[in-house]
Amino acid sequence: MDEGEDLLTAGIELRQLSVGLSLHGQRLDKVLAQIAPEFSRNYLQQLIDAGGVCVNGLQSYKQSAKLKAGDALQLELRPTAQSQAFAPQAMDLQVVYQDAHVYVLDKPAGLVVHPAPGNWSGTLLNGLLAMDPDLAAVPRAGIVHRLDKDTSGLMVVARTRQAMDALVHAIAARSMHRQYLALAKGPWRGKAEQNVKAPIGRDPRNRLRMAVVDLATTPGKTAQTDIYLLGQSSQGCLVHCVLHTGRTHQIRVHMASLGHPLMGDAVYGGPAATELARQALHAFRLAFAHPMTGAPLAFESPLPPDLATLLADWGLRYNIPSL
Repeated sequence: MDEGEDLLTAGIELRQLSVGLSLHGQRLDKVLAQIAPEFSRNYLQQLIDAGGVCVNGLQSYKQSAKLKAGDALQLELRPTAQSQAFAPQAMDLQVVYQDAHVYVLDKPAGLVVHPAPGNWSGTLLNGLLAMDPDLAAVPRAGIVHRLDKDTSGLMVVARTRQAMDALVHAIAARSMHRQYLALAKGPWRGKAEQNVKAPIGRDPRNRLRMAVVDLATTPGKTAQTDIYLLGQSSQGCLVHCVLHTGRTHQIRVHMASLGHPLMGDAVYGGPAATELARQALHAFRLAFAHPMTGAPLAFESPLPPDLATLLADWGLRYNIPSL
């Protein structure tokens, strides 16, 4: 295999450029930003720092180096993690329903839904693109709502732009019904049925988490969750949560505000459990009108083994709550 084939296999592109008269005397990083505008300046600066730029055959590590008209540049362009974020990656996805317009998936705990800093690959989006290449033509590969990385359960994915628009509208109109099971700290306090209406925003004391906030003083959005007690012991409680809004970490925040943080949810004060490597939250029921036909669709997912084991350790049994 020759060098050219090695570079092709590694996804590296060698680009030869020349400095024109109009760029004479300008800094290397500024010149690159003008003659290779399809790349961000930050990426090009990192390329210089990594020795990926040669000036007249010599590597240049100095972003501020002044160039002259006629200087020959060679760029060794390597794909960034972000540029590969939308690459197909084969993975075993559990499809519980599919037709020409939608998929319904049962997401395992530990799977990130959408690429983001720190998780540019190995996401549900990458798996969807490998399973169905046509999803590349749909925004976000058809993902219309998310689950946290460590939340398991049901999600719907649109297979066409028309289906996606309809599903996004259904979420905004609150006609898509999402219900969760959660195992939380301690025996239950207060009424067995609670309607929590508490705005959620970024925690002013810790920007890495969310919190119940006072909208008069802190930015946030209204949030509403219905919570029903299904069982309890001295160690914890099993609750059924129905979302009316879809704020970031909504159930986790509302449960913590009631004094019942989810088991395994260290971010919001939940205690560790040997059976768990994540917060004890499962999206067990999903119901919505088909985006094209309007036919009612409803799906249920059984309690995952880790949550079922913890529940059994508490001496509790799980019965599917009625609608």
